[in-house]
Amino acid sequence: MSIFHKIYNWLQDAAYVWRFEMKQVLHDEGVLLFCLVVPLLYPILYSWIYNNEVVCEVPVAVVDLSHSHQSRQFIRMCDASPDVHVAYYAVDLDDAQSLVSRQVVKGIYYIPSDFATHLNRMEQGTVSVYCDMALMLTYKAIYQTAMAVSQEMGAEIQKKLSGNYTAREDLVTTSPLEVEDVAVFNPQGGYGSSILPAVLILIIQQTLVLGIGLAAGTARERNRYSDIVPINKCYSSVARIVSGKALCYLMVYAVMGTFLTIVIPRLFHFPQLAAWQDLLAMMIPYLLACVFFGLAVSCLVHYRENVILLAVFLSLPLLFMSGISWPQSAIPGFWQGVSWLFPSTFGIRAYTRLNSMGGTLGDVVMEVRCLWAHVVFYLFLACTVYGIELRNSQRHAHERLAALRKKREVRQAMKQQQGKQV
Repeated sequence: MSIFHKIYNWLQDAAYVWRFEMKQVLHDEGVLLFCLVVPLLYPILYSWIYNNEVVCEVPVAVVDLSHSHQSRQFIRMCDASPDVHVAYYAVDLDDAQSLVSRQVVKGIYYIPSDFATHLNRMEQGTVSVYCDMALMLTYKAIYQTAMAVSQEMGAEIQKKLSGNYTAREDLVTTSPLEVEDVAVFNPQGGYGSSILPAVLILIIQQTLVLGIGLAAGTARERNRYSDIVPINKCYSSVARIVSGKALCYLMVYAVMGTFLTIVIPRLFHFPQLAAWQDLLAMMIPYLLACVFFGLAVSCLVHYRENVILLAVFLSLPLLFMSGISWPQSAIPGFWQGVSWLFPSTFGIRAYTRLNSMGGTLGDVVMEVRCLWAHVVFYLFLACTVYGIELRNSQRHAHERLAALRKKREVRQAMKQQQGKQV
């Protein structure tokens, strides 16, 4: 057999594996849900929820036990801010907590009875802020408004005590250094522009793992010996199996990845500063790493439900360990090492630096190299585990064939014995 004929047979077998896997993606409801429906609908829903970036007029309840001029001034200044609306005056803290539990208000400003007394004695007064942490946007609005009002009232008290004669002296007293706060990579100062690009990249990895794992669980449940590799001449080598499966999911996620990284940010006006060449150079190794990672993990799935529990449980820790929602410098070294095992860690860092911070490929060269290292490592791991699964499948096939031959021999012996008796 010539080398060209061998290559042709290899391509035919890989195409058969690809076609079988593609049919499974389109006909299995679970795989179809996680590979097509979730990447299309979940980012739209999540981005639409946080599309406003910031919230305004968040309702709060006030518990004013001081009933003084200073406490009323604090309440008026909070109510005058664009972020907070004083909706209720509660009698005590228990009354205010009942309002929060019924979702009538999102937070509480508690002013103690000795608030004005401390201020008149030139002591530090305290205002307690209680927030509903179910939504970080409301927590941010309530807390930052209280901080801004307390700083403004503190500056006014400082001006009265300084004995200055001009407004310029008052300005120098309260603010000796002029500070201009500019959000460089997040001009709106919103949650969506800072976190959602990382979530979009994480969705690619998690839905790939879920889809491939569900397909593997289905294959095991339908097999007599719970093998992931069926008995077929097209599944005769590891290279055919891995290349055919990888090509299937790469074709699907070439479309899904384009939708998540280009269409969604443009549709919801997230920062888009990356050149398409740099974005393509980053996404190619990331998709390859995620596919091979999913293939390697899928061999550990024995039931369809297992991969759902594993992937959903890891989603939030992986987002934190990527260094986006939690500072990378504050992550312990052990957990940073654990995060390096997942392609999403370097994919999130590279994508946010390219698309949100306006970096170039040279700024993320370390992350891209790590993604290519993931490609090589998980390709080797996927080939290794599928080689083990292929040998197990062949061993089970030989055992089944030997059992059938033994049964046939027994039947023939019984027929011969019956013939002699007759």
